[in-house]
Amino acid sequence: MAPQEAIAVERMDGSAAARAEDAFRAVYADVFAEPPYGESSDDVAATFDRFRAQTRRRTFRAALARSEDGEPVGVAYGWTVPPDTGWWDELTESVPAEMRREDGQRTFGLMELAVRGPGRRQGVARRLHETLLGGLRAERVLLNVHPDSKAALGAYRAWGYRKIGEARPGHGPHTYDVMVLDLSEFRPDGVSPR
Repeated sequence: MAPQEAIAVERMDGSAAARAEDAFRAVYADVFAEPPYGESSDDVAATFDRFRAQTRRRTFRAALARSEDGEPVGVAYGWTVPPDTGWWDELTESVPAEMRREDGQRTFGLMELAVRGPGRRQGVARRLHETLLGGLRAERVLLNVHPDSKAALGAYRAWGYRKIGEARPGHGPHTYDVMVLDLSEFRPDGVSPR
């Protein structure tokens, strides 16, 4: 893998991300086949059936990292959480009403951030994260992360995220850590001021 300077990171709106679906799918399939996820080709297909609809959301934004030769290296995407979100209902323990309050602008939901093996430990995830969040007007970012994904947890903590609970997305069998980043404390250099 080339050094990070040779990796270009591009922010995309929903229509651009939809056109680049094959790149998003390739990265996702590689990363989420690994432990602790173990996603199958059927899981990937279901994710990308949803991806097509998600890219049509007005507030959808994405970031795609490619090597010099155009090979997709990493992806990130999400959208602003709507007022009627079910995200908070998936928590295993309730949180205060003020934390749950959504108005369609307050919270950006980071749905996926993934970097293929050869692109790891080169700052690609941080660059994807910064590119995705750059210029965002939300107050905070919300995400779910697999508790056994130590590298992801470490990165999110280093970037200023804090765990606020646990959830079962889609009321499924697996529990994920729910983390939030206060954007008033986010610094684009990826270092939390705390």
